[in-house]
Amino acid sequence: MTFQQPKLETSPKVSDEIRKTTCYMCACRCGINVHMKDGKVAYIEGNRDHPVNKGVLCAKGSAGIMQHNAPSRLRAPLKRVGPRGSGEFEEISWDEAYDLAASWLEPIRRDDPSKLAFFTGRDQSQSFTSMWAQSFGTPNYAAHGGFCSVNMAAAGIYTMGGAFWEFGQPDWDRTKLFMLFGVAEDHDSNPIKMGLGKLKKRGARVIGVNPIRSGYNAVADDWVGITPGTDGLFILSLVHCLMSAGKIDLKYLRDLTDAPVLINADENSPEFGLALRDDDGHQLVWCRDQQKPRCFDAPDVHPDLAGKWEVDGVTHRTVFHHMTERYLSTEYAPETVAETVGISANRIRAIAAEIARVAFDEAFELPIEWTDFRGRTHKTMQGRPVSFHAMRGISAHANGFQTCRALHMLQIILGTVEVPGGFRFKPPYPKPATAHPKPHCKVTPGAPLDGPHLGFVHGPDDLALRDDGSPARIDKAFTWENPMSAHGLMHMVISNAHAGDPYKIDTLFMYMANMSWNSSMNTGGVMEMLTDKDENGDYVIPHIIYSDAYSSEMVAFSDLILPDTTYLERHDCISTLDRPICEAEGAADAIRWPVVEPDRDVRGFQTALIQLGAKMKLPGFVNDDGTAKYEDYADYIVNHQRRPGVGPLIGFRGEDGTKTGRGEVNPNQMQDYIDNGGFYLAHVPEDAQFYKPWNKAYQDWAVEMSFYDKPQPYIFTLWCEPMRKFQLAAEGHGERQPPEHLRQRIKDRMDPLPVWYPSTDQHEGFTVNALTQRPMAMYHSWGSQNAWLRQIHGHNPLYVPTKIWEAQRFAEGDWARVTSPHGEITVPVAHMAALNENTIWTWNAIGKRKGAWALEENAPEVKKGFLLNHLIHELHPPKGDGMRWANSDPITGQAAWFDLKVKIEKCAAPAESQPNYPAQKSPVPKAPAKQAWKVGS
Repeated sequence: MTFQQPKLETSPKVSDEIRKTTCYMCACRCGINVHMKDGKVAYIEGNRDHPVNKGVLCAKGSAGIMQHNAPSRLRAPLKRVGPRGSGEFEEISWDEAYDLAASWLEPIRRDDPSKLAFFTGRDQSQSFTSMWAQSFGTPNYAAHGGFCSVNMAAAGIYTMGGAFWEFGQPDWDRTKLFMLFGVAEDHDSNPIKMGLGKLKKRGARVIGVNPIRSGYNAVADDWVGITPGTDGLFILSLVHCLMSAGKIDLKYLRDLTDAPVLINADENSPEFGLALRDDDGHQLVWCRDQQKPRCFDAPDVHPDLAGKWEVDGVTHRTVFHHMTERYLSTEYAPETVAETVGISANRIRAIAAEIARVAFDEAFELPIEWTDFRGRTHKTMQGRPVSFHAMRGISAHANGFQTCRALHMLQIILGTVEVPGGFRFKPPYPKPATAHPKPHCKVTPGAPLDGPHLGFVHGPDDLALRDDGSPARIDKAFTWENPMSAHGLMHMVISNAHAGDPYKIDTLFMYMANMSWNSSMNTGGVMEMLTDKDENGDYVIPHIIYSDAYSSEMVAFSDLILPDTTYLERHDCISTLDRPICEAEGAADAIRWPVVEPDRDVRGFQTALIQLGAKMKLPGFVNDDGTAKYEDYADYIVNHQRRPGVGPLIGFRGEDGTKTGRGEVNPNQMQDYIDNGGFYLAHVPEDAQFYKPWNKAYQDWAVEMSFYDKPQPYIFTLWCEPMRKFQLAAEGHGERQPPEHLRQRIKDRMDPLPVWYPSTDQHEGFTVNALTQRPMAMYHSWGSQNAWLRQIHGHNPLYVPTKIWEAQRFAEGDWARVTSPHGEITVPVAHMAALNENTIWTWNAIGKRKGAWALEENAPEVKKGFLLNHLIHELHPPKGDGMRWANSDPITGQAAWFDLKVKIEKCAAPAESQPNYPAQKSPVPKAPAKQAWKVGS
């Protein structure tokens, strides 16, 4: 080294301290190490010990630093002083904010609690927020699942006790063929990337079924560019091929599912289509040894898939008989469906053959002994190395529920659920629909609701209807319009409240739900509803309370703002009572804790609810003497017990912190979690890791862990009897009857076996499919105001396939006018060859409204970013029948975002994307032109 050579510190000290917590830059909830320097966040990396991500961290997670330092962060409670939508506020104290909220809420709780509509967005504490709403007494509570994934979740629970992502995962270490349906990159991204890495390393095959070849589909070995909304038909054609070839697992169907259950086959019977049951309500199967009906779980029963029984002139046939009769029909033959799904018949048959080859020719066994629910011991566990994963892409259609059921049925007939190499449940799942509560809606002035808001209906008697038959909930969940709406219908709340249908409300209370912009269908219409006034000059929706951490578009339309913290400044609980982070081989939960104290007058939303609940003396939030029961959310997490010995966290329970699952309150539990890296993991015993619904070892372990209070083995449900009960009502049976205009729809759509029907109405001239999906570098609309992530997605083009690109004579730099029956947008276009030939798409939530998120008015997100939401509506156009039908799945009510049909044409380039709304005023200052700082000296 010469004397001129500078002395460089090649390994500078990254931090003074590492604080371990849980990421919230998406819903993966990965473990992170937050490096601190001089008391500030210097660097974020993945926690290698964490069960979810094992040290892997994505661009979003790393950008948490910029989320924490975002200029758009709210700074104090706000009270509106200008017109709604103007963004004019004054800062007030928390005491003033609580006084104002209580002045609106206390009178309606005393007189009619249903006048509060309390709905939360991507909230990860729904077991807590639902308890708050239940204590208040309103029936009007739900989270955002009705937007996103209720079809997938509900279809999975009704069919097999759980679905994908938070409910389960592929057996990444043993799967040899993996199929994804409609999976964008924002869901479960790090675990899927890690899993795909394992598959690629082992040479396993990946098939991606998606109209768009991006992300996971781009690395798939085979991409199937399906026509949007036809996945269910494609899946049922695969079922047809597998059944025709005899490539189904008959033993699995016979012993572990309801395929041998006897079903009333007499069309003249009031019980036509219902299962034959004993006096205790247990389903009966035909026993091939004793040649008579027996209870499905009898220790010595040997079910017969082909059984048939006639008694009192009524014939009963097995579920399997009904399945073969339906799916062997030429209606589902590849040659019949090929044109509709956009996949050739030969290719459909080739995919079915590949699935069959891997599932049966490459089957294997693990030498692990286990005992089933009938008391029979098995020396090995049968492995079938085919697994599936699916999400919003097949869920957000008007046929989404039946499509998701079809996919679950496909897994089941292959015998590849809860077996080595297949799909595996994550504790606390599986839980069948019968293990979940039913929805409750009895409103009593001044008292709590009579039970949980959300749940699973099992027939018309469980609907949330008032005595006069009208909907009990403002969103019309659990009604004849949306009978099995397990997650509620958040997207219908504002339009129903504005219309006063089924009744008027007084206060709309929302958390982290950007309803005036990218979280609504019919964006422009919703903004008008939020600002509309009646003939007296009063707002149609009198009061709006909103909580967010950032100055989003929705803030401007609210009357009272309760400012939330960033995720690095708050306590949170990722609980097995809620949306768990468990793995198939272990039960896990986690916390967030304030690794940084807020430098603003903000409070975590859950803490604000606790303090507001105590102020209003809500049951569960005050002691017998009227004092506050919990100081804040951290206090609640540690001290709340859902039932004796069962609280939000499974780890470090008991007074000395040595118990798991069940145990007394441990006052040091929060610190124990912090010391353990922010999470807890309890491993599933080896003999309990597969066959969970039927495995005695797993059932006993689940009871020890508090997931059940007693063993709950069950058989998978291919024949969804609750749906048949709704059909029976539509056919005129029973005391509770649907309105006339819905009878035929219920008969057609609520089939107990999965069916397919077109997902959208056709409107002349609107023939092009239009989709959105979120990129891997973004999750919520927060992402596109993040200084680092904006460099990845600063604006969004509309991607156009080659066929349309050439027909319209587009060139790079061109713009297009896109219209639907509901609206029009003008946007920049880009060419994409790897795209279904009749589908256009864009990234969601990139476009921003001027004045929001502390962005400059000439920011690319404002000038060239856009939303497809302007083209969508919560209702279909009039059909001439006097009705306005909801743009949703008729079974669950899930928003049918992906049914959008448009027309597209080349046009002159405007100065900015259209529509472009006037700027809102912002309660936070604009970001500085340059923002830079150095952490540490």
